[in-house]
Amino acid sequence: MHEPVIDYQAVFHALPAGIALLTPELVYADVNEAYLSLSGRTLDQLIGRFLFDVFPDNPDDPNANGMRNLYASLRRVATTGERDTMALQRYDVEDPERPGVWQERYWSPVNVPVLAPDGTVALLLHRVEEVTELIKARGARGIGDRARVLEAELYTRARELQEVNERLRQAHAREREVALHLQQAMLPAPSPLGHHRAAVRYRPAIGALNVCGDWYDLVDMPRTGRTAVAVGDVVGHGLRAAGVMGQLRSALSATSHVASGPAQALEVLGQYARSLDGAESTTAASVFIDWNARTLTYSSAGHPPPALCHPDGTVTFLDQATDPPLGARPEHVSRPQGVTSFTDGCVLVLYTDGLIERRHEDIDTGLARLADTLARHHTTDPDALADILLAHLIPPAGLTDDTALVVMRL
Repeated sequence: MHEPVIDYQAVFHALPAGIALLTPELVYADVNEAYLSLSGRTLDQLIGRFLFDVFPDNPDDPNANGMRNLYASLRRVATTGERDTMALQRYDVEDPERPGVWQERYWSPVNVPVLAPDGTVALLLHRVEEVTELIKARGARGIGDRARVLEAELYTRARELQEVNERLRQAHAREREVALHLQQAMLPAPSPLGHHRAAVRYRPAIGALNVCGDWYDLVDMPRTGRTAVAVGDVVGHGLRAAGVMGQLRSALSATSHVASGPAQALEVLGQYARSLDGAESTTAASVFIDWNARTLTYSSAGHPPPALCHPDGTVTFLDQATDPPLGARPEHVSRPQGVTSFTDGCVLVLYTDGLIERRHEDIDTGLARLADTLARHHTTDPDALADILLAHLIPPAGLTDDTALVVMRL
């Protein structure tokens, strides 16, 4: 028995609900027949045009906020990759046959992300159902006066809630700005490492408070001929995460000067993390570079593995010494440690999970993407390579988690 061949375009146009497909920039890509019927517009009036050029707010209504509410919902979906079901919206529509005449309309919208194979948001599915007749019918039947009173109260409460949300958004924006300033102050450019070239980067999440938990650190120890390189990621965000990050970074930097290797440094940091509120389950990776022995000694506390790109473009992940995050065990247990050799021209890359992890995607896919980009560009200067990695690996919609990155030519 043959499987039926499904014409998904025919299904799309047969759907009873009005559906519009929008680009992340909110430009119409396609609409179905039900949407054309609801909107009173033709395909030529929609496709390729910006949503709010076609459907602006009623300029004669000073309280109109349908455009602002819909824009906020669509941008939230594009940024987070998560669906958003909106509350009942009044969004008046201009009569296409009588310019300047606005029709009172009520809608029930749902906005859903359509993901590309790499997990980024490729399109926004905007589904609308018109409930204007239902609202008006309730008023006409005279469930009437009471219903209108309740609707008015609901509308007032909705407006108040929107104002509260706007104040919260502004407060979050202020906290984000302060946290980022604190983060930048605690993540300075690294000191010169002799003739060895290194580049560091920090990129905050876009349009979110999920920032300021990631750090990098480079500690040069010329007396022993070693350099310690580390990255870490604190669970949490905002000012509190920035504060915890600063304490852990300073502690690991100090410990690296006296520890025998990265495993011992992370053991001490784990004990400290158990006494520091907010530091539980922090992940970190540390690599000690021995310039005389030409070896890399490494250890990881639940963190994505550092990448070593060899002069021939082969990429090896330092994943043979991974243990749970800091403070995850109630008792002290020695951490594992791995050793590998390197040659002149190798490139060492340490990073946090924001660079490789994507929603709805296996982490191995992100690691493969990192390895491929390194293999193709490993001969580039560290500063340029750091920018290339960020450009190639950060999704078009921006980061949903902050990212720290260290690139070092060995």
